[in-house]
Amino acid sequence: MNWGYKLLFVFAAFATLIGVLVYKSMNTKFELVSKEYYKDELRYQDNIDGSANAAKLSGINITQTENYVAVSFPKEQNGFTKTGDIWFYCATDASKDLRKPLNVNNNGEQLFFKKDLLANNYLVKISWKVGNTNYYSEKKFALNK
Repeated sequence: MNWGYKLLFVFAAFATLIGVLVYKSMNTKFELVSKEYYKDELRYQDNIDGSANAAKLSGINITQTENYVAVSFPKEQNGFTKTGDIWFYCATDASKDLRKPLNVNNNGEQLFFKKDLLANNYLVKISWKVGNTNYYSEKKFALNK
């Protein structure tokens, strides 16, 4: 094999490699934390203030039973009306996320069916409001099925 064919082979191999890299990069799936990240960044001070307010309370507990995941709110706020939302955030796959509005029962907890969540590690982001005071808490949670 003379040097002309070797040079042609090197160029063909390089072109094939570049083609494979372009194909793979075009088919890579990118997950964003939020589709409206700029607007969320502008409201981040609310999370900081809410975290400071939540730190003054006894804390949020997340437990799981065979069929449910229970999110328990601080005892100091039992009997008060709470508005807000709970977000089970999965960092690896946005299709596994679950975001629900607050619907706290008389015991100060909200129940979620385990069948609505996939076995994974979640960051549970809870933002709620009691009266005119905002609260925010994040907890790591591993769901077992």
